[in-house]
Amino acid sequence: MSDKTPDATPDKALDKTFDFKDAEARLYEAWEASGAFKPSRTGEPFTIVIPPPNVTGSLHMGHALNNTLQDILCRFERMRGKSVLWQPGTDHAGIATQMVVERQLANEGANQDRRSMGREAFVERVWKWRHESGGQIINQLKRLGASCDWSRERFTMGEDGSADDQMVKAVMKVFVQLYKEGLIYRDKRLVNWDPKFETAISDLEVENKEVDGHFWHFKYPLENGETYEFPTAYDEEGEPTEWETRDYISIATTRPETMLGDGAVAVHPDDKRYAPIVGKKCLLPLADRYIPIITDDYPDPDFGSGAVKITGAHDFNDYQVARRNDIPMYPLFDTKAVMLEDDYIPERYRGMDRYEAREAVVQDIKERGLLIAVEDKKIMQPFGDRSGVVIEPMLTDQWYVDAETLAKPAIHAVETGKTKFVPENWTKTYYQWMKNIEPWCISRQLWWGHRIPAWYGPDGHVFVAENEDEATKEAIQKYTAEGYSLEEINDMRRHEHDGAPLLVQDEDVLDTWFSSALWPFSTLGWPEETPELKKHYPTSVLVTAFDIIFFWVARMMMQGVHFMKEVPFHTVYIHALVLDEHGQKMSKSKGNVIDPLVLIDKFGADALRFTLAAQAAQGRNIRLSEARVEGYRNFSTKLWNAARFCEMNECKPDPDFDPAKATLTLNQWIIHEANQCAADVTREIEAYRFNDAAGAIYRFIWSVFCDWYLELAKPVMQGADGAEKTETRAAAAWALDRILQLLHPFMPFVTEEIWNSFADRDALMLSQWPSFDKTLKNDAAAAEMSWVVDLITAVRSVRQEMNVPVAAKIPLVFVGASADDKTKLSAHEDVLMRLARLSDITAADAAPKGAVQIVHGGAVAALPVADFIDIAAEKARLAKEKEKAEKEIAGIDKKLANKKFVEKAPAEVVEEQHSRRAGYVEQLEKLEAALTRLADL
Repeated sequence: MSDKTPDATPDKALDKTFDFKDAEARLYEAWEASGAFKPSRTGEPFTIVIPPPNVTGSLHMGHALNNTLQDILCRFERMRGKSVLWQPGTDHAGIATQMVVERQLANEGANQDRRSMGREAFVERVWKWRHESGGQIINQLKRLGASCDWSRERFTMGEDGSADDQMVKAVMKVFVQLYKEGLIYRDKRLVNWDPKFETAISDLEVENKEVDGHFWHFKYPLENGETYEFPTAYDEEGEPTEWETRDYISIATTRPETMLGDGAVAVHPDDKRYAPIVGKKCLLPLADRYIPIITDDYPDPDFGSGAVKITGAHDFNDYQVARRNDIPMYPLFDTKAVMLEDDYIPERYRGMDRYEAREAVVQDIKERGLLIAVEDKKIMQPFGDRSGVVIEPMLTDQWYVDAETLAKPAIHAVETGKTKFVPENWTKTYYQWMKNIEPWCISRQLWWGHRIPAWYGPDGHVFVAENEDEATKEAIQKYTAEGYSLEEINDMRRHEHDGAPLLVQDEDVLDTWFSSALWPFSTLGWPEETPELKKHYPTSVLVTAFDIIFFWVARMMMQGVHFMKEVPFHTVYIHALVLDEHGQKMSKSKGNVIDPLVLIDKFGADALRFTLAAQAAQGRNIRLSEARVEGYRNFSTKLWNAARFCEMNECKPDPDFDPAKATLTLNQWIIHEANQCAADVTREIEAYRFNDAAGAIYRFIWSVFCDWYLELAKPVMQGADGAEKTETRAAAAWALDRILQLLHPFMPFVTEEIWNSFADRDALMLSQWPSFDKTLKNDAAAAEMSWVVDLITAVRSVRQEMNVPVAAKIPLVFVGASADDKTKLSAHEDVLMRLARLSDITAADAAPKGAVQIVHGGAVAALPVADFIDIAAEKARLAKEKEKAEKEIAGIDKKLANKKFVEKAPAEVVEEQHSRRAGYVEQLEKLEAALTRLADL
């Protein structure tokens, strides 16, 4: 790998503006061609595995944030001399990819779907799509500047999905080993069922939405016409005062069709209203069977009637109640959510769609006189995030992982500090979820994915092996041991036709999360013991969003600890969400989605990256607006202009320049500040405080280097040649180099372009990261220049507050100046007069009449402004501005005092009001100070 960046920049001086559209593609291609993204042969390993985006995906703002933060870490550690591997790849995204290809087939109009094609042909078609169209997001990540080692790109299903592919072998080995250890098994449990795709889906693929719905209140008559006294009125102490005789129990449901699968009615054991009928039975209307009335802690006596119908086969809470109380479960629907033909379902409803059945059930209940009321109500309903249809909880046979057993050592690993979470509060969330973990459903009724390595014999016996040949060997051994001859075994066929297999493979595929849970070690060559695995596992840090901490992070922890006997990563950094500028989650339905590629096209990748990093405060969501990105594009422009100023003033890197030997206070100061900035940025990146790191380099570049140092250095640079000019040029170039290095992880393109324009040298991204050098610390120079800068700032502030004409030059009288003050005034007189627009600077024992006084250090700086302004007019202007600010504050206070507004308004709106108030309060304080100054004139 060469440290050079070949053809990285045109052989010419910096253009007037930075053409990011040309530079980004050119620089990225040069970096990649030079091998700059590959791990170095030497150095301590630093490894990050990319959260693999779906192969169907395109770059969204969450990806942009996640990968920007990873790239900052990788570029930072690479410059610190570490052997950095940022392992890239994509996820095969079972349901999403299958949906894309099925849609493609439908659009082709050939009247062909996957079932008419057959499994083998369909899977082949998906692979064709993957190779032709599946790399879009990789190219988009490159546009962001992601410095992944693309030569090591991996796909969760391997290169072609064949049994001998290393990525496939890893998945098969894990499944088989877990099965043999009793940690994978078949079970009938409740799952999220998508009737459109006809498969189980994970919780992450379920989107709960609030919709307009209904509560239907039904009567379930008591067995044998029994009655009881039900309280209908209560006194102040909650004791019943009135009763009515009832021969039924009232239940409420949002899904009437599921009543046909009820196995019981439950009430809370402390609910005295139902005490007389607990243990008795009630008639399940329409199904005409009796079900028990039981007690359980699940029903809430204060919600509805306090009685809950228990439909164990179609509700997650009911399922738990049914299991605890040994209540029978009655599945109602087939894979398309159509009513089954089973005997316990009345014949009238069999074959009906669930919503058709709902209407029929309600109508029939009404005709029987058992409908009490219909209540309009907002309800939460689960939808498939890709299918868009209502998800049905379904009792099905699936493959499961014993997550509880695997979770224990993964919990212990965090408890003992082997893996830490940043921010630390996510540790508690991790424990809560892991300690209450449910069995993990790993089977999906799809065709695209890792097919489950289980084969069934003619007698239904299951053989789990890494491939069919091994499964067949196991089957022959089993049947031989049972006394069958080879000829009899060969005659064992599930089908009568010749050539039918001895074994038939399970139709299901594995949950996508199963293969991605192996990502930290499968991508490094496992199950082979490769040099990469030895060097780069465990990985250093995982950067991910909080919404997949359970689905991915926890499962990688479980599988990593179990199979590698080590945690998969030492640190897990959890970042927040990217919201719109109003604090709303982005969604297509709201029309507030911000496309990162549009912003990159408009403002450049650097501006977007810095915007995201600058707002990436731990534990706080990011509010993104185009205006912010434009603002940081302006920051990039400011740096570019500063570099052009240095170039025009012949500030070139001087290998003989020793910053520790600088003699001018001005240069000692900028060297001190750059040195301190390096310490600050390093400390904040190491602590994953990306916003603070970005803030530190931003302030140094904008407020110190550009606004002050270059302005203060102008007279020296543009003056006569000599030692001071030579030193200042070299110091400016040295400071600019430190800026480019410290900013590079955040803004890689503009920094590399500037770096390459100043000298023929190694690539910036492979240069040495600036470390804090105590020999460059110069508190005296820093204090002196701060004295100068603060004085100029104070004078400018007074001029602005007093509305002194810009062209007017005013005198400055220093009262009570010490010898040190006088020395500094003399040394910096030219700068003070030029930048503060002063006519002269004098020292006196008392302030002149009509002067505004500023306390500066141990002295007073007096500015006689009375002759330059209309005092009466200024007092009137400031008083009017003060009145306006007070009215604004009063209006906001009135709004915030309104409890209804605070309770009902979105949080971001309330926060905006507080922010506006703070701004007006600050403005008011300045106005009052200015009026006080005028009163003293």
